[in-house]
Amino acid sequence: MPSSTYALFRNAILAEQQVTCTYLGRPREVCPHIIGKDRDGAEAVLAWQFAGESSGKLPQWRCLKLANVRNARAREGRWHEGGGAHTTPQKCVTRIDLDINVHVRKRRN
Repeated sequence: MPSSTYALFRNAILAEQQVTCTYLGRPREVCPHIIGKDRDGAEAVLAWQFAGESSGKLPQWRCLKLANVRNARAREGRWHEGGGAHTTPQKCVTRIDLDINVHVRKRRN
């Protein structure tokens, strides 16, 4: 059964909501795009981090291992697509459960 954090991020993708959380001790503001499991079977999400703290320059793509996410909250706000569409090969989520471009947006068109 997926974790409550997984369910929150999955629902945020379906609703195109932002998520605020703490990841590895840093506050993050992200728009999740792909959720599932990584190659080790851990819950993971590929997200566009547009604000908060980072060791690098923002905005940028982030691979979040959901076991390291704390205090996650979904909220309304502008949806951030991310720079350079994530259709380029990503290695964060190898077993995809939900991809916003495939499972959410294609249904609307």
